[in-house]
Amino acid sequence: MDKILMAADAALRTLFARPAASQPSPAQGLAEAPMSEAEQRLSGALMRVNHVGEVCAQALYSAQAMVTRDDHLRAHLIEAAREETDHLAWCRSRLDALGQRPSLLNPLWFAGAFAIGVAAAKVSDKVSLGFVVETENQVSAHLGSHLGRLPDQDLASRAVVQRMKEDEERHAADALEAGAVLLPAPVQHLMRAAAKVMTTTAHYI
Repeated sequence: MDKILMAADAALRTLFARPAASQPSPAQGLAEAPMSEAEQRLSGALMRVNHVGEVCAQALYSAQAMVTRDDHLRAHLIEAAREETDHLAWCRSRLDALGQRPSLLNPLWFAGAFAIGVAAAKVSDKVSLGFVVETENQVSAHLGSHLGRLPDQDLASRAVVQRMKEDEERHAADALEAGAVLLPAPVQHLMRAAAKVMTTTAHYI
């Protein structure tokens, strides 16, 4: 019951509360550069997509922490979720600064990622960690593509995305070290297809 309540608390905090970061945003101290309306919309859309990714990360880690029976792994997942909360807060701050809103479909994204996390964790801890590796690798690649698309003068958003990319790569490496098994190629392709639907939709909605 305690685990279920913790998962419910994570869902409510992620979807309905303003996230509080434990570390200063990489954008702190960087001035907002003048941008055209089109550039500002682009930055806002990309940061909305990144915010959705962090919503999904909260769901995935919360579900895995709820299901696992390994106390050490649970502590590892909870710590990773804490860092993802920082990312969530930084992305939300960038959305506010750019005059943009989070995705209207965040409850749907959270529910889907939570279901995947539960399913993976019920198979085994190693498979659960494998989903972490594949997810973080895909997110890192996605963030790298955003660094190539964000307006050059939007230094604040670029600083946030770069730091997030570094953290996601570390999370993937940590999961591998903890014993993750690499997922079969068909599962990886399915995850990429689902991510493509999510990111394309979140860009606009």
